[in-house]
This record gives sequence, structure tokens and C-alpha cells, in this order.
Amino acid sequence: MEKKPHFVRREFPPREVPSVSLALLLAAVLLLNALLYLYLNKFYISSGRAETDLSLCPFGYFRLGTVKNCSPWLSCEAINREVRKLKCVGEGAVKKAFLSEWKENKVVLSQLTNSELKEDFLHGLKMLKALQSKHVVRLLGYCEQQFTILTEYHPLGTLRGLNETLHIPRYKGMNTWHRRLMLAIDYVSIIRYLHSSPLGTLVMCDSNDLDKVLSQYLLTSDFHILVNDLDALPLVNRSAGRLVKCGHRELWGDFVAPEQRWPYGEELPFEDDLMPPYDEKTDIWKIPDVSNFFLGHVEGSDIVRLHLFDIHAACKKKDPAERPSAQEVLDTYRKVLTLLIREAAMPGTREML
Repeated sequence: MEKKPHFVRREFPPREVPSVSLALLLAAVLLLNALLYLYLNKFYISSGRAETDLSLCPFGYFRLGTVKNCSPWLSCEAINREVRKLKCVGEGAVKKAFLSEWKENKVVLSQLTNSELKEDFLHGLKMLKALQSKHVVRLLGYCEQQFTILTEYHPLGTLRGLNETLHIPRYKGMNTWHRRLMLAIDYVSIIRYLHSSPLGTLVMCDSNDLDKVLSQYLLTSDFHILVNDLDALPLVNRSAGRLVKCGHRELWGDFVAPEQRWPYGEELPFEDDLMPPYDEKTDIWKIPDVSNFFLGHVEGSDIVRLHLFDIHAACKKKDPAERPSAQEVLDTYRKVLTLLIREAAMPGTREML
């Protein structure tokens, strides 16, 4: 008699693999967010980018290089005795800058070149002393009688040479959308600092074209930005009805804000007394153009521009009152950086979830 085959019914456990995978994925996302938070926290706070740099010395003192102790700002006598000029490295309308040496350290000695601009020179010195922070080039000494200022030397120079620097083999690894956006964040951080400085709301007036803006800032060896030239930094005081004008000549071009241009047409020749004053929102108008330079044309930079489109459109509002504050722009830049780093770290996460 033929035996019928016996079919054994197997009981399979519930399908837990997908739920376990989902749990692991969620855990990975949470871990990534935690690591991202720690990274950005380090970037914004402890990586030399905090509002109060704990490595700075007390007011009137500086620390240079690997020296642990703080030294007082050098006096006229000390500058004349201890600083040796090497070569000229830059010249503007107000002063000439010399690469110099002090106790085996490279420094920059700036000297007035036009006696008619003494007030501008002394104003720049006053601003440099009062605004010492992680946003501003480090002051090492000065001599008002001889119209000289001594500051820290940064071999990469001004932001004019940024693209050339990024093509040097040593720095090619820095030529990414991520690093370029961080430079833009540094720039907006400086504008925010000037608009809420210890002295009040200051306007960066040496900014009538992109090349002029770039010449005012230095690129440090660890790829951060410092403002270097503070000669034209007038104060806005709304409560006292005090606005500013950047110079006494007519300004042209799309780079300067609409309110900085002569409003009465060609039929009325420019006259400084008739030119209306304005406030710090002129700096906001220029942020998109400066940031566009920072972003360059590397892989990913167009994606960054797309994410910044709305805030940049707001910066270009014709009415200054409708433009965002520097703090609002900075907050948006930081959010975009966070979002893009998260997406770059875990591409496809959204689809998997």
C-alpha cells in the first residue's frame, strides 16, 4: 500500500527583520544628528569661532605664535626699537602695509601715507582697539604720534586671492562647497558683529564694489576670515536720528544699495548736502554678491545657491526696511549648512524611511 507523503506545516516567526532594520536606521539617524550637533557646536563655538575667544588676552594685551604669556601692546618706543621692516605688501588710499619682523615673528606694520587722511587713520585705529575679537585682526601695538599700527601677519593675504589660493596643491582639498559656505558664514558673522558691536551699529562703508570688499578682509591659515580695515566704519544711532553716508561722492552701480545712489536723476547734478543718509541695511544688500563669490563654481555650489535663494532675494529688497537683519541671514546660512551636511552624510535616508 502506497504511503501518502506527510506535509509538515512549518510555523514561521513573525516578520521582524524589517522592523529591526527600521529601528536600526532610526537609531543611525539619531546618532548622525547627535554627531552633527556636536560637530556644528564645535564649529560655531569652540573652533575659534565663538563670540568671545578665550585664547584672547585682556584688553591692551596680545599673545602671538606659540608664546603662552600675554604681552602689552607695543608702544612707540618698542615699535621703533624692536620691529624691523622687510618689504611693502600692500597700499591703499590711507596707509601702506609692510611685512615686518618682531622677535622672530612675522607682523604687519601699517603707516599713514596721506596726511590729509589722518582722521580716517586714527578712526581705524580707534575701531581696531575697541573691536578686538575673533572677528578682527589682532592688534599688537600702535604709535599715534607716528601714525603707525602693528598687527598680526596672515600669509594668505586678503580675500582677493581666495580662488588663486584654492588652486594651490596644498589647499585644493579646501575647494569644496562645504568649506566655501563656511567662509560665507564667517563673512556674515562679521557683518552681524559690526551691526551689534560694543560701540553700537556700525556700517562697513569701504564696500562700493566687490574688489573693494574683498580687500578689507584677511584669510587665515586655518581658513577663516578676519576684518582687517576699519577706517570707514560710521555709527548708526536711530534713537538719536543719526544715519550715515559712505563718503561724499556719488556712488554708482548695482553692487551698492539703491539708497546709496543719487535719487534725483540726471537733471539735478549730485550734491552731497542733498544726498539722503541711510543705515546698516546697505551691508545686507551686498551679502548675496559677496557670498556668490565665496561659493564659486565647485560641485555642489549651485545646490547651496538654490537653498539660499529666498534669503538672498530678501536681501535684495529695494526697501531697506524689508531686508532681513544680519542675524536672520546668519541663522539661515547655518540652517542650510546643517541641512546639506545631513543630506550629504546619509543620502537616500528620506526615501528609506
